[in-house]
Amino acid sequence: MKITENISIEEFDNKKFKLRLVEPEDNRKAVVTHYLHNYRKGIKKHYQKEAEKYIKEIVQYKNQEEDLNIVSDIALQQLLFEVETVPFPTPEKYKFEFIDLFAGIGGFRIAMQNAGGKCVFTSEWNADSQITYRANFGEVPFGDITKERTKNYIPDNFDVLCAGFPCQAFSIAGNRKGFQDTRGTLFFDLEKIIETKRPKVVFLENVKNLVSHDKGNTFKIILEILEEKLGYKAYTKILNSVTHANVPQNRERIFIVAFDKEQVVNHGDFKFPEPIPLTNTIHDILEKGKQADNLYYKKDHQYYPELEKTMTSKDTLYQWRRVYVRENKSNVCPTLTANMGTGGHNVPLILDDFGIRKLTPKECFGFQGYPMEQYILPKIANSKLYMQAGNSVTTTLIERISIEIIKII
Repeated sequence: MKITENISIEEFDNKKFKLRLVEPEDNRKAVVTHYLHNYRKGIKKHYQKEAEKYIKEIVQYKNQEEDLNIVSDIALQQLLFEVETVPFPTPEKYKFEFIDLFAGIGGFRIAMQNAGGKCVFTSEWNADSQITYRANFGEVPFGDITKERTKNYIPDNFDVLCAGFPCQAFSIAGNRKGFQDTRGTLFFDLEKIIETKRPKVVFLENVKNLVSHDKGNTFKIILEILEEKLGYKAYTKILNSVTHANVPQNRERIFIVAFDKEQVVNHGDFKFPEPIPLTNTIHDILEKGKQADNLYYKKDHQYYPELEKTMTSKDTLYQWRRVYVRENKSNVCPTLTANMGTGGHNVPLILDDFGIRKLTPKECFGFQGYPMEQYILPKIANSKLYMQAGNSVTTTLIERISIEIIKII
């Protein structure tokens, strides 16, 4: 053989290979990795026909272009090894199946897998988040869930629909009554999926302000759709990562857990988790030693005098708010935001033995409950990683709620 005969999911990104495809190329890697994740156990047949077609095409392409003799069976074993040798592989034994919509970087997935679940479908449109997701789970999420082509890949008969869905403004909420008010929003896409697939449970997370958005009309419409139109019973609660996840980040979020009343007759027994003591401190998450030079503020920085004057404690985090420094009096991390890596706004700051610096991306993931020693941060711009952390859920809080859900179903 002229060169090593191997194959990888990355082969589908080969520019010459892409030009030879007739089918839309957006979902190739998603189809193949979903098939491989379900190959040994699960819904293998759901993705099989299309996935095997793509694998056959890439094997033929590799053999022709590189003068190889790759056998399909060998290629399959190599691809299986690739998607399974990751920090958070699909569990072999599981109690329930779930789908992960608006999946981001997998906060819901880590939590649900820890609670005994198997993910059978993932969707996330952001390309950088897809890279991080794949590095940790071996699976490439499908793309834009608003497209019917993407929705058509969702399998039947899963148990839980998970979604930390973006809160688009309900532009006509309050002007009209009825269920049509969700059209043009991402919640409408969730509504269609729930209506078609009828999962036992719908598990949603959003910003706390969703409850008061448009004088409460947005939240009211969401609950009306879930309960009056779709026949679910919704339970809602605002929970804080500090009080309910033993994570030292002040992060309040609204959680909606809705049960199909016909499939889950004992839904009335559901309870959100109780508060637990906060025993972890910021020092359990902050990295030791000197960090990268570009994270530290230099003394000639225009804001340095103000930072130096205000930041006097190494036991709390501060936040730069464009023109002033805000100290977090409770000695926990302020709410991480998606824009903390851009424009110098909402940036969490720490005073360490080497100066005044921003949090590292790894620390931000730690303040979201991600296992810092296991979770892989790919080599992409820090600004992208900050955004991913700020947009994510606190995984340990999601896990506590998931455990309560599974007790019921």
